[in-house]
Amino acid sequence: MTGFDRKSDDSYGKKLVGLTFNPSGDPKVTQLKTLFSEIIDICADELVDLKDTDDAAPLWREAIMRSLDAQMWTVKSATWKR
Repeated sequence: MTGFDRKSDDSYGKKLVGLTFNPSGDPKVTQLKTLFSEIIDICADELVDLKDTDDAAPLWREAIMRSLDAQMWTVKSATWKR
């Protein structure tokens, strides 16, 4: 895992959630993606300092993937057309 500056425009979390992809311009989508990108960046920062043999490494990787999954479901819910 490479280190990303969480405050930069191109953090790992922002790239992973696709922060700039919001065709409807819905502010709730932007808010959700921003929050999840911050969670992912925190997890990625923890992972940077670990070796692959560290027992916590797979847990941080799984946390990143589940956060991404949760982000996608929340955006799906927020944009659901009734």
